Amino acid sequence: MLAIIGIFSLGCKNNLSPQNNNNGTVTLTIPNHPLRSEQDLDVLMNEIGDARVVLLGEASHGTSEYYTWRTAISRRLIQEKGFDFIAVEGEWADSYRINNFIKGPRRDSTAAVEALRTYNRWPTWMWGNYEVASLVTWLNGYNQNQAANNKIGFFGLDVYCLWESMTELMPYIQNADPKLVQAAQKVHQCFQPFSADAQQYAMAVANASADCRDETSRLWSTISKQGEGKAKTEAQFVAEQNALVALNGERYYRSMVSSNTESWNIRDRHMMQTLRRLLEFHGPNSKGIVWEHNTHVGDARYTDMASSGEVNVGQLAREEIGQDKVYIVGFGSYSGTVIAGSSWGAPLQTMNVPQAVPGSWEQILHELSPTNKIILSKDIRDNKQLNQRIGHRAIGVVYNPAIEHRGNYVPSVLPKRYDAFIFIDQTRALRPILPPSTANQPPDTYPSGL
Repeated sequence: MLAIIGIFSLGCKNNLSPQNNNNGTVTLTIPNHPLRSEQDLDVLMNEIGDARVVLLGEASHGTSEYYTWRTAISRRLIQEKGFDFIAVEGEWADSYRINNFIKGPRRDSTAAVEALRTYNRWPTWMWGNYEVASLVTWLNGYNQNQAANNKIGFFGLDVYCLWESMTELMPYIQNADPKLVQAAQKVHQCFQPFSADAQQYAMAVANASADCRDETSRLWSTISKQGEGKAKTEAQFVAEQNALVALNGERYYRSMVSSNTESWNIRDRHMMQTLRRLLEFHGPNSKGIVWEHNTHVGDARYTDMASSGEVNVGQLAREEIGQDKVYIVGFGSYSGTVIAGSSWGAPLQTMNVPQAVPGSWEQILHELSPTNKIILSKDIRDNKQLNQRIGHRAIGVVYNPAIEHRGNYVPSVLPKRYDAFIFIDQTRALRPILPPSTANQPPDTYPSGL
């Protein structure tokens, strides 16, 4: 971590160049724009321009302001720039049920809250919260005035809920080619002994007592060949996506016990593959909004992830869609409260987020001024001091504020990792919707927590 505090006395000047003061210290300048209301997002809308994909990050999975500002940005992107869907760091099957709710008849906020209880796996609060309920209610209302083929969608990008996706697949293929039905049944049979417990399957693979890769590969190959050269209906697309979750979910859980790097890359490549499929399905002029943690949307090449061989969605999107067609917005805060668990599967807690550590990106921005602000990377890309690796806070679903200084800061070249950064000086915890129960599944962010 670059300890800029102590080297620089931070101030607000009208140019980018560090200036020597009489006492020998240096004043570092960071141009910024105030963030007080949705109108202040004008500068961000102008910078996004005609980007096809906008990636919206978050520095934790449990901070209210990250969700509410992403909602504000997403509404404007949909209304002003014609974006077609929101894709989130959530399960495909559960999120598709929310997609159907949003595209269905008009419903009220109470119904939206009940619909979000579908996210019943730990950490349930990631998508089962009142902030998302407000977004879902708005999307449902917005879609009432849209043609059936122009309604805004809501989809899950993640690789989890393998068993659920297989269950969801069966109704789509009940009248399909017998070879496809047989391939799907064999996947079911292979996974049946593990009682929908992904960790049990992973351990069985590690002990060489199980391996369903042939069955999931055969299913994906069969369903893909049957869709070749055909204009896909939504039903066909959904069936294929459930098979893809089975394919990559099996790969993910198989690698999870032996390599964090490999499992991370399988997961992020799956999310990128799903995003690419969604764009293709919605047409050549389609546009998508992505909601994920900073560790997924902020280009991995400009963090210490690159040194360990990890890639992420932000990097892959820039490489595959094009740097000029992808716009990445990072988020962060100085202090406040957050929802998290003290360990895997533990009850959620509202925890205090301590003041950011000296020398971190968040502490630098707080010292600049303890206000909410937007920083555009183009304004600081020529600043040598800010084009070094600076610690940038990342909070997962498991969190211990007392020891966050030991491992919650990702060394990052911020002007290259993101195209813009939204800083919220003081934050509040999410308002969770408590489900009746949680399923016997690993957490959505296992094993990284992000």
